[in-house]
Amino acid sequence: MKNFFSAVVVLSLFITLFSFRVHPYHVGSMEFNYSQKSKTFEISGRFFMDDLENAINKKYGKNLHFLNPKSEKEMNEALKNYASEYVKLKVNNQFVKVKFVGYEEDKESVDIFLESETVANPKKVETAVSFLYNLFDDQMNIIHIVINGQRKSEKLNYPDRYLFQEF
Repeated sequence: MKNFFSAVVVLSLFITLFSFRVHPYHVGSMEFNYSQKSKTFEISGRFFMDDLENAINKKYGKNLHFLNPKSEKEMNEALKNYASEYVKLKVNNQFVKVKFVGYEEDKESVDIFLESETVANPKKVETAVSFLYNLFDDQMNIIHIVINGQRKSEKLNYPDRYLFQEF
């Protein structure tokens, strides 16, 4: 019985020590979903929390943390500025303004929310997404563009940032 208990303790310690690793890949996703109701693109992105935190801190020379309530206001401002630089949208050959709406923490990831200005009848959609490119040269961003239920997806590997789709 003593050996069994010792084995369980050692196994638990082993699992605990090796379960807290840095994730070995750098990937994020962004979805540009056109809403017929609001006539805007509702944009959401999901990134690893530590990666996004490190990219923002590197970019702005700060020491902000998502899980720290004291950093919330400053993190909102930093994310707003970061998103305005690293996400661009062009619809029917016209640049479209995109505004930062907010973010939510979800355990190990952060979801960011953006919204475009009003757009009528999108046929040609061009995006430029370079989130985390200022931190990683192996960053992969998966981009989804959804219009009228039709989804077109593509993977962008650093340094590629541009995606063009016709609907």
